Amino acid sequence: MYPEYKKVKEKCAEANLLKSTSRTMEDIFVLSTKRNEKRIAVTYINAKGKKKKYKYSLFRKHAFEIASILSNFMIQKPKNVPIVLKAANGPHWGEIFWAILMSGYKPLLINARTSKEGTDNLIAQGKAIAIITDDNFEYDVPKFSLKDILEEQHTYDFAPNWENEVIFCSSGTTGNVKLMVFNGENLCNQIEAALDFQETSKDLLYPKSMGELKVLAMIPFHHIFGFIATFLWYFYFGANFVFVRSLAPSEVQSVSQKFKVTHVFSVPLFWDSLAQGLERKLALESESKRGYIDKLIGYNTGKISREEAGPYKTVQNVIQKKLLGNHVRFCISGGGYLDSKTQTTINGIGYPLYNGYGMTEIGITSVELSPQVEMRLKGSIGIPFHGVNYKIKPNGKGKNTGELFVKSGITHVREIIGGVEKSVTLDEEGYFATGDIAEVDATNRYYLKGRIKDIIINSDGENIFPDELEIYFKGVKNVLNVCVLGIDQKGSKNQKVVCAVEINNSISESEIETLKEEMKKIGQDLPKGTKITDFYFCRKKLPVANNMKVKRFVVKEAIESFSDDYISFDFKKEKKNKKVFSEEVKTKVLEPMRAIFSKILILPQFKIDDDGHWINDLGGDSMSYVELLTTVQDSFKVTIPEELYGKLATVNDFTEEVAKLLKIK
Repeated sequence: MYPEYKKVKEKCAEANLLKSTSRTMEDIFVLSTKRNEKRIAVTYINAKGKKKKYKYSLFRKHAFEIASILSNFMIQKPKNVPIVLKAANGPHWGEIFWAILMSGYKPLLINARTSKEGTDNLIAQGKAIAIITDDNFEYDVPKFSLKDILEEQHTYDFAPNWENEVIFCSSGTTGNVKLMVFNGENLCNQIEAALDFQETSKDLLYPKSMGELKVLAMIPFHHIFGFIATFLWYFYFGANFVFVRSLAPSEVQSVSQKFKVTHVFSVPLFWDSLAQGLERKLALESESKRGYIDKLIGYNTGKISREEAGPYKTVQNVIQKKLLGNHVRFCISGGGYLDSKTQTTINGIGYPLYNGYGMTEIGITSVELSPQVEMRLKGSIGIPFHGVNYKIKPNGKGKNTGELFVKSGITHVREIIGGVEKSVTLDEEGYFATGDIAEVDATNRYYLKGRIKDIIINSDGENIFPDELEIYFKGVKNVLNVCVLGIDQKGSKNQKVVCAVEINNSISESEIETLKEEMKKIGQDLPKGTKITDFYFCRKKLPVANNMKVKRFVVKEAIESFSDDYISFDFKKEKKNKKVFSEEVKTKVLEPMRAIFSKILILPQFKIDDDGHWINDLGGDSMSYVELLTTVQDSFKVTIPEELYGKLATVNDFTEEVAKLLKIK
């Protein structure tokens, strides 16, 4: 047992303090801010580039002041109803969240990037009476900007009138959206899951005497993963939240290094990107340097001995200083399937990366906490937390594999679907059906296999899990993201397995051909019964829910409806155009025009839709449009009339005008 075990156990035991309260959201706030009032709550860089930080005592004061302002804004409005909080993570997100509750309203947490249409839908279905956001839209309910709230003069003539419920929404924003309602009891139970942390981990949670705990506030707080694993747990236990100004890799790495972050929690996409970036840099290093790093990874993953590893600590420090810094003590991947190669790479460079499990309906219910790297590399989601029970409903693959069911006091208390409140559907034993396929081993550790709705049934009637196939493609050069899915076939219950690919925009045409061949070879070399029959390039970014998982159903619908956003690997350069041009115009104008668009926009030609608008569809701007006009006129030796500037916006527009000027029919 760790020498620090007693201290860690005492820290985790602080969760027991909630048991003697009324177990409300107010109790969580009061206990958190009073116990930790002298600790640093927030660290960030302001608009002037200066480092700022303040303590929990000031956090509590800010929350009270904001609640008084909000109450003043909402005079004569009904209480105990939702107010939408649509904001990206920031230093004041937590203060506004608690202020909404303190002033008597239910926070309805939504993605800051939600469209106007999606936001309107969520407001209507949640029956919210106001929205707090800095977006540029107008709504049918009062709108308060974060900026205005923070600059408003507060009043101390205010008595808190606490609400006790928080509402989360599913990733969808159109149609009948599913909203999940959690109360204070649920979230007290979630905090109390920490009571078993000390059994295996001394780094997930620890007292200040063992070092300051600094959490990178990166995962969106509106999402259950970010709200629970980053915000709620560490707010209660008095961590220092370190905020980034953007999610750009360079910003995340810079902030993590500068402020000596200790805890980094993110989604598989982030960890995949970090691992792939490191691997690409290593490919450019000398053989001797790669050898040292191979030894480092080998030692940290238990493959070689200390003697064989050589100066591994020196190598590790050099690498970590260029990535997230060398103060990182605990990392979690959640929200999706974690690639085993990524798991090996990240753990191999000395960042202990653990896998966790949860979903919006049930909160966070387990994390693999074993300090033994061999256990982490197996990809387990761990053993159920304190107060949580799992069971498997066999699916014919053996008694230890099937749908995962969860029972705990964390599970949400109500649902709102299409604006109608409903009770939570549980089985006869009180378990919630997750829709995830899992497997349990002899040590009671669980392993995710995939979602039931994502399972592909091949021609042999076998079940194929897309997550397991996607890992074969994620390390391919120039591939940013992939989505494996099953496409329905007419007259058959079976599906064909296809793969949609999002690639680096700076890739050249020759590199595209190389990539196509490599992807096809991998697709054919997959295990028997899992071969991929068709590949598609995605013209845009693959649709991602909450910056986490690819929306397979959206990709499926698009491919099955023959959307132009997905181009078969076997595409021909001669694309179907709404405008019909002669072969001479195609050869002399259309194809060179595509090449010009491609070069200026830094996009592969297959991503250039001939009817795509320069700004609205292709991502250009007014400055690059000037470059486009100049390049077109210089290349074709023509002068485009000034009255057409801005009116010509597509490849077809320019092709038609240039062909006319050149008198090519």
